[in-house]
Amino acid sequence: MSELNTSTDPQLTREEAIEILNTPDDKLEELIKRAEVLRRKYKGNHVSIHILTNARSGNCSQDCSYCAQSSRSKADIDEYKWVSDEKLYADNDFVNEHNLSRHCIGLSGMQFTDEEIEELAKKIRKMKEDGTHLCCSIGFLTEKQALILKEAGLDRINHNLNSSQNYYHNICSTHTFEQRVANIKMLQELGFEICSGGIIGMGESKEDVVDMLLELREIQPEALPINFLLPIPGTPLANADLSVLTTAYCMKVLCLARLLVPQSDIRCAAGREVYFKGEEKDLLRVIDSIFASGYLTAGGQGIKDTIQAIEDAGFTYEIESAE
Repeated sequence: MSELNTSTDPQLTREEAIEILNTPDDKLEELIKRAEVLRRKYKGNHVSIHILTNARSGNCSQDCSYCAQSSRSKADIDEYKWVSDEKLYADNDFVNEHNLSRHCIGLSGMQFTDEEIEELAKKIRKMKEDGTHLCCSIGFLTEKQALILKEAGLDRINHNLNSSQNYYHNICSTHTFEQRVANIKMLQELGFEICSGGIIGMGESKEDVVDMLLELREIQPEALPINFLLPIPGTPLANADLSVLTTAYCMKVLCLARLLVPQSDIRCAAGREVYFKGEEKDLLRVIDSIFASGYLTAGGQGIKDTIQAIEDAGFTYEIESAE
């Protein structure tokens, strides 16, 4: 990235960012074109594809209102401490066999024992034998635990902000927004790449969306996933009002993410198949990263359909998983 001139990138104010989310729908094409310039500048014509393995499911102590695995959830999900090694390593092989970008591994919970981290590190070492790019979503780590995973070969950690500092207490009471930011900064200081984004459609205002993205501009994550709420029966947000999540509004959020954090991999994560159905060509003009084959406890688009959608839109999928 260093050889590219960043001085011409937009430096939007908060007020300008709010204006972008208020763009009239008949001006959306102009906004997409603005975002596309930066997408092409930093990401070319490539789309990176990731798959996600739910390595630990359920029994979480946290009360996040959107999550099927939270302490408040009554969702009917599988619960297990560790996914089978057979499933974990098969998913890892799948990433390499299909030349995908990265294997993302999610673990429910916010705190782990050192013994659990050592066990995860052992699994990471085995997966890294194939040179697979890995990312773990693993709650709050101590510095000691983070270094154990780094020594095992993990180079990227996901820790989403999920919403704004102002709105965060509405979706979770068992930890704070500030704790999330502090965890990310600690991980960055240890040399980890960061994947951090949020969820749209939880009742937040446009100002909340802007404030979350401005915080992410400060963090400068390597990857920035935007999830559009998929309400899960049995969770507090099961009956959330989704009327705001029009395709046009969702596109404006992604355009704003690209304009504010242009060098990050902007990923359309959960909700892509619902809110952008038939709009993949325009979507890929803005984003450069997607999931295939599901999102933890919500279903997703299979790999063949994902690759076909990318190629039909005139893009290529990135091959970077094996070193």
